Amino acid sequence: MGNRLSKIYTRTGDDGSTGLADGNRIAKNAQRVEAMGTADELNCHIGLLIETLDNDDPLVESLRRIQHHLFDLGGEFAIPGSKVIGDVHIEWLEQTLDHHNEGIPPLKNFILPGGTPAAAQCHLARAVCRRAERIVVALGHEDSINTASRHYLNRLSDLLFVIARVLARRDGGEEILWEQKKSGL
Repeated sequence: MGNRLSKIYTRTGDDGSTGLADGNRIAKNAQRVEAMGTADELNCHIGLLIETLDNDDPLVESLRRIQHHLFDLGGEFAIPGSKVIGDVHIEWLEQTLDHHNEGIPPLKNFILPGGTPAAAQCHLARAVCRRAERIVVALGHEDSINTASRHYLNRLSDLLFVIARVLARRDGGEEILWEQKKSGL
């Protein structure tokens, strides 16, 4: 990367536009910028989740890999027409999801976000991931995108759901089940 970021402010975005990695400028509220920003936000939430875990927690390695994928994904959105995320990334998510899903019982009820601070943070990351997916779907309606990116976000939200379940059940903890009767007044 060299010294590319020696000066953080440039004033070029003061007009409400931002520069893409290909040199083009677009409005800061464009769907492409929303996709880049939400991938970044999701990466931050996963970073926060990692910080709730012990350094030697086996989940840390997978979550760090996901952070690298998300950085690549943001870069893909910053260069229209580029393809960084592919089938190999999606297959890795599916294998990781299957591995973690083996140790938890099938769901018989909806669960509420929570159980432990780490599980709650993972649910928050999952919700942000779902928003990122919706934004990428919208971006795909107005511009050409790598469909593997949309598939990646879909699988990632599933994986984050399973990891949240794992985290809630650790060390004798429990998932919080939704009880329909409690939603009435």
